[in-house]
Amino acid sequence: QVQLVESGGGLVQAGGSLRLSCAASGRTFSRYVMGWFRQAPGKEREFVATISWNGGSTYYADSVKGRFTISRDNAKNTVYLQMNSLKPEDTAVYYCAAHDALVFVRTSSADFGSWGQGTQVTVSS
Repeated sequence: QVQLVESGGGLVQAGGSLRLSCAASGRTFSRYVMGWFRQAPGKEREFVATISWNGGSTYYADSVKGRFTISRDNAKNTVYLQMNSLKPEDTAVYYCAAHDALVFVRTSSADFGSWGQGTQVTVSS
């Protein structure tokens, strides 16, 4: 497994932007598909975005498509989530996750074996 640490969360007004970062430990970062999930109070954890091993492919939840961009820098062992045009309904704890399965697109949290501790994102109206 890989150890993950998120950063970059905070309070932002609706329409604003934030960039989340997730730093991974270890030398095998490029072997992992990376993803972002979020969990709002009283709700289940939901898939946000995922990116393939070399960053060449991405996949997004419909709710964030066109507003969020996932990217990765394998030289820095880091994955990012650029969030633009934020809405109050984007308020949640955002989690970074990793899996090493051969199939790239996984949207279930059960398919990801490594998780960060989460970072809070709050969007005010």
